[in-house]
Amino acid sequence: MTVSLTSQDPAHLAVDALVVAVAQRDGAPVVLGAERLPAQLRTELADAAALGVTGAADEVRRLPGTGLAATVVVLTGVGPEDKVTPEVLRRAAGAATRELAGTASVGLALPADDAASVTAVAEGALFGAYSYTRYRASEVTKQAPVRAIQVVTAHPRDAAALAGAARAAIVADAVHGTRDLVNAAPNDLYPAAFADAAKTAVKDSGAKGLKVTVLDDKALAAGGYGGLLGVGQGSVRGPRLVKVAYTPSRPKAKVALVGKGITFDSGGISIKPAAGMEAMKSDMAGAAAVLHTVIAAARLELPVAVTGWLCLAENMPSGTAQRPSDVLTIRGGTTVEVLNTDAEGRLVMADGLVAAVEEKPDAVIDIATLTGAQVVALGHRVSAVMGTDDVRGEVVAAAQASGEQFWPMPLPSDLRAGLKSKVADLANIGDRFGGMLTAGIFLQEFVGQTPWAHLDIAGPAYNERSAHGYTPVGGTGVGVRTMLALLEGRAPTA
Repeated sequence: MTVSLTSQDPAHLAVDALVVAVAQRDGAPVVLGAERLPAQLRTELADAAALGVTGAADEVRRLPGTGLAATVVVLTGVGPEDKVTPEVLRRAAGAATRELAGTASVGLALPADDAASVTAVAEGALFGAYSYTRYRASEVTKQAPVRAIQVVTAHPRDAAALAGAARAAIVADAVHGTRDLVNAAPNDLYPAAFADAAKTAVKDSGAKGLKVTVLDDKALAAGGYGGLLGVGQGSVRGPRLVKVAYTPSRPKAKVALVGKGITFDSGGISIKPAAGMEAMKSDMAGAAAVLHTVIAAARLELPVAVTGWLCLAENMPSGTAQRPSDVLTIRGGTTVEVLNTDAEGRLVMADGLVAAVEEKPDAVIDIATLTGAQVVALGHRVSAVMGTDDVRGEVVAAAQASGEQFWPMPLPSDLRAGLKSKVADLANIGDRFGGMLTAGIFLQEFVGQTPWAHLDIAGPAYNERSAHGYTPVGGTGVGVRTMLALLEGRAPTA
């Protein structure tokens, strides 16, 4: 998949489909940039409403490319004309390329006359041009995504625009790589297989300064990683802790990323209801996002040392599975009474957080599909962020800059009492109400004084509903853009 910039007249652009934007002005649809289209096509589009076009976001319509070099013209809605932001352009471009699966080449003549809008259009188009066909046996059911994307701009040689387009390609690779892992079947992506996939992804990236270290069952036992071992003991496929470290030659900052990687979550002995359990293959989305964020940071050659910790286990019920009332010893010595084996993510994350903090990073970010309470509180498209005020604010700012939605949430001290255990230092669950916040408070116990943020992506990580904008059904790749923007923000500009 390639993306390039051009100032060529859209009417003469040699592509299979030309995408133009339709906005809403005074309640009526209006084609943006219509003056650049052939007169006959302008006439046909003059009354867009008669064609059933409204200009609403996510609306995509195909029409014959009258007078164009392109076979078809595609109208993609951007909503109100006075509210067209980079994220609106990103979604409109993604909606168009998502609908154009099976089309080899696409030109996008959207409003993109500065570096920010060019970058947004390029990113959206690449995000939307994604498909997952690993398990499709028939070629008939495989629709190849768009392969060549051209973004029309008045300044195709502008250094900032070119840099934005190049960055967009790297970010899209990271998002797609994350989606691929989330979409993989759990019989293929178990902890050891995930560790192998991490090694392969690092090798294939060609980036410098990357190193992968894998701790298997024996190494985890020797290192005192009781959370990972406890969660993983119910499966015949043992847990792994994967460290993916990017070390530039002269790092100016040091950040640790910790990702939850439950490759399948049955709930363990506290087994989940059967309905919807198939989506629990996505419970490793945090680890997938961490892996590909570290690789993207290396490809972008950021002057920031980044270490990713992938906490991998399969949570299964069996004769060897951990039981409610078992007590685990997390790395570092903290004991946890397991009251519910379906609150397993925080147990593996505790081990990862302790390991990350031991290396004394400037900040640690953890990301996890951690709680159903996140979905109850914020729905399927908005993620939560908790943590120390400085880093929590940094995450929110990075999300806003990258086009993702993260909402700041508190860590009320009164909820800590709910995690008291009668026999151990902590219990792994607290009160039912405020469950998302209680999980954050649990994780806070393992970061000490290190600046920290916890990202709960339980809902947004996996889209079980209809596709929208640049977001497909299945794995979404959420979190990659925000974490990468945060790392870039810590890279000195001078």
